[in-house]
Amino acid sequence: MRRPAVLAVVGPTASGKSATAELVAERLGTSVVSVDAMQVYRGMDVGTAKTPACERRVPLLMVDVCDPLENYSVSLFQRDARSCVDALLSGGRDAVLCGGTGLYLDAVIDEMEFPSGEKGGERRRVYEGLLAERGPAALHDLLAERDPRSARLIHPNNSRRVVRALEMLDEGTSYAEHHEGLLARKPHYEAGIWGLTMSRERLYARIDRRVDEMFASGLVDEVRALAARGLTPELTAGQAIGYKEVLEALSGACAMSDAVEQVKVRTRRYAKRQLSWLRRDGRVRWIDLDGCDVEAAAERIVNDVCREEHGTL
Repeated sequence: MRRPAVLAVVGPTASGKSATAELVAERLGTSVVSVDAMQVYRGMDVGTAKTPACERRVPLLMVDVCDPLENYSVSLFQRDARSCVDALLSGGRDAVLCGGTGLYLDAVIDEMEFPSGEKGGERRRVYEGLLAERGPAALHDLLAERDPRSARLIHPNNSRRVVRALEMLDEGTSYAEHHEGLLARKPHYEAGIWGLTMSRERLYARIDRRVDEMFASGLVDEVRALAARGLTPELTAGQAIGYKEVLEALSGACAMSDAVEQVKVRTRRYAKRQLSWLRRDGRVRWIDLDGCDVEAAAERIVNDVCREEHGTL
């Protein structure tokens, strides 16, 4: 087996993957490339658990690359993240990827093409107008009439995705067919992937503790400042777990204490979805953190890489 030059440390939120990836990159003398859908946004630090610059052991790439008022698509992420990876590889260094957004990881390491989309174009304005006038159910019904297979894949309340699916139909592409294509993976890089896992009870306790720490560390003030600049739940960044709930509380839609509990519930659900996505990928080598700490996990990954380099794995 050939030694991979691209390594990915993945896992659900709050599993310890950032700390593990940093240790791996430090031992290999390289940088970490974040593959997180929300850490790309500047000023979204507390709620995305972004490692503070003063605490980073190695350079952290693909964070703070765009303004939260911009919609930064997965296709743009793919382009920019691959540029980071290619720069590391051309300099003779490994690339250590880290994150829990499965689609964004796959977009970097696998051959995946994304429709360009007419960002802010006339089609989108028409469908968004229909959404505002008739509501999510009517928009989803329209998709079901035009493309039943795609409609079955998208929840009626996921209006942004319904709008995108309708745009894709106008462009001559079916969301369902595109979705099937995403699941048929061909590697862009020969990557080694290590996944971190632990018992559900321990993971959920870590999630609850992290959420409490985020609120204690200034999440509400962070969201308030972003809202003053124009962040709303309609924007991609405003959909991020933690930000959406605090925006709702600041608008008076719910009490802040209820927002805290909602963040915990939604983060647990998100962790479950992350694991489901990653477990479909047979390339992942799982490390159980119930039996070791992040230092041992990092050592295991580095040792695996070294053994592959010498042909002993």
